[in-house]
Formats: sequence, C-alpha cells, structure tokens
Amino acid sequence: MLKRGAEAEQLAAVFLQRHGLRIIGRNYRCRGGEVDLICEDGKTLVFVEVRLRTNARFGSAADSITGAKQQRVMLAARHYLAGKAERPCRFDAVLFDQLDSERIEWIKNAFDAD
Repeated sequence: MLKRGAEAEQLAAVFLQRHGLRIIGRNYRCRGGEVDLICEDGKTLVFVEVRLRTNARFGSAADSITGAKQQRVMLAARHYLAGKAERPCRFDAVLFDQLDSERIEWIKNAFDAD
C-alpha cells in the first residue's frame, strides 16, 4: 500500500505542477503530524493532503480526511511555518478513486486552519 500511496503523491505532484503550482516539499513530518505535499501557488503556501481510496466500502477518498487527519496536517503546517515569514496559506486535497491521472479531484481550500 505504501507504494500505491507514493504513486498517488507523484501523480498529484505532476498534476499540481501542470496547474501552475511549484512543489517545495514532500512528506514533511513532525511529531504528531504530516503533510504530503507543500506547494507555492503564487504568493500562497499550499499544504496538500493526497488520498487514494480504491475501495469505497469504507467511504470515499474525501471521507477519509477526518477531523483528526485535518488536525495532524495543520499541526505539521504550523511546525513547518514556525520561524518563517508570515504569508497566506491554504489546505488543499487531491483525491483519487484509482491511480489514474485522468481521474483526479482537486479540492482547493478543502479545510480551514481554525
């Protein structure tokens, strides 16, 4: 499953680059949190959660981004931002129901850092 997750992250990175984002980090981890991709979209820093869900038995890829998962992404984002100049940020999601670059769903502002 780790290999498929890495493939999904690579497909997401290529997709986002084609849409004008610049990848500046991958798999950023800190104690208690992780961000799959960190991108720049103009002056905005974008923290991206990539989800692959090939079996809908337990819900869709979007359903798998629970409140707890959002908190872990936001924790890692705060850790990443510590000591850096303040700038606008957003949290996006790139969703797959199969490993297919033609079937990517990109949700900008998928969740807020409230």
